[in-house]
Amino acid sequence: MDHLVVLAADLASGVAWCERTLGATPAAGGEHPLMGTHNRLLNVSSARHPRAYLEIIAINPGAASVIPASNRRWFDMDDATLQAQIAQQGPRLVHWVAAVPDVAAGRAALAAQGLDRGPVLAASRPTPGGLLQWQITVRPDGQRLLDGCLPTLIQWGERHPCDSLPASGVQLQALQLQHPQAPVLAQACAALGLGALSATTAAQPCLRAALSTPRGFLTLDSR
Repeated sequence: MDHLVVLAADLASGVAWCERTLGATPAAGGEHPLMGTHNRLLNVSSARHPRAYLEIIAINPGAASVIPASNRRWFDMDDATLQAQIAQQGPRLVHWVAAVPDVAAGRAALAAQGLDRGPVLAASRPTPGGLLQWQITVRPDGQRLLDGCLPTLIQWGERHPCDSLPASGVQLQALQLQHPQAPVLAQACAALGLGALSATTAAQPCLRAALSTPRGFLTLDSR
């Protein structure tokens, strides 16, 4: 597990949600010129998930995406229904990203399972410590797949966000996947070497992250 994705209508509301819900202020993130988005980050590393963070992401109103006009931003951020839900209900956990040593091999492993995770894109953003570079799978339609429970794949360069993120007092204790197609999800995770993650059958899809925080133990639920 590399990071959790929390979608917000704007970064200000995302920061307020984080402080109110988790009792911690997210650190500065940066801009993503490729997608026209920007973020704030919170270190949630723990013994079980030693290099993990929570990303609060929003469309950057002052930036234009450079992807083709027919394409969509990552994480279903251009989906009108999801946008309306976030606008009405506030920031929400919508997805997760898995770090893999070879993103092309991971993409091929999913393709062998009949799951098209999308092409591998190269992305970067400047940070005070140097350029942050990564390769990530993004479908042209921007879809997360399996209601956000199937992870996006990422392969980092020399730097990782957690290398410079301060401890936040928030730690990820468990990540649970629930889906009507749990066997498909479990096979996909196993093909990626993520077999330790549990995928259980449920009538309604749900991504659930259990966290210890300064305000006690809580669970973020994608529903």
